[in-house]
Amino acid sequence: MSFLTSLFKSNRFGADADALYAAIVAAARRPAWYREGGVPDTMDGRFDMVAAVTAIALIRLERDGAAGNAAATRLTEAFVDDMDGQLREAGVGDVVVGKHIGKMVSALGGRLTAYREALATDGEGAFEDALRRNLYRGEDPGADAVAFVAAGLRRVEAGMAVQPVPALLEGHIA
Repeated sequence: MSFLTSLFKSNRFGADADALYAAIVAAARRPAWYREGGVPDTMDGRFDMVAAVTAIALIRLERDGAAGNAAATRLTEAFVDDMDGQLREAGVGDVVVGKHIGKMVSALGGRLTAYREALATDGEGAFEDALRRNLYRGEDPGADAVAFVAAGLRRVEAGMAVQPVPALLEGHIA
């Protein structure tokens, strides 16, 4: 069963987290990120892209106080649940799933901090540098690829910024 099917079927975290997380995953799986953006189309690369778009969404939700924080908590729970399912589907056993989830949540937290700081910095290249360290894991796919992804994620961020939180929670992330 695919994670999107199980995501919509379970409605475990509330409709807001389901719709928003499904929109994040759909945005992260856009083929252009992998073709033009040079993001590796591997399990790690797909995780890194989902984590990047999730971090952008969490940054946006932080700006809305208590309501945004509650939604951010449910979104993070949906992320963890999906990653748990993905690991199990890949054959990772029960004994080590928790350890892997811990690393994934830590990675999301690191990306959240790095992208928040980089996007808040007006300095030239801060976001691109954060992407090289986190999305590309220190590899440089070339300036054009990094610029493509940075511009695309900035568009996602800008699209989320103008959406009221209820629209975001319905999955309208632009």
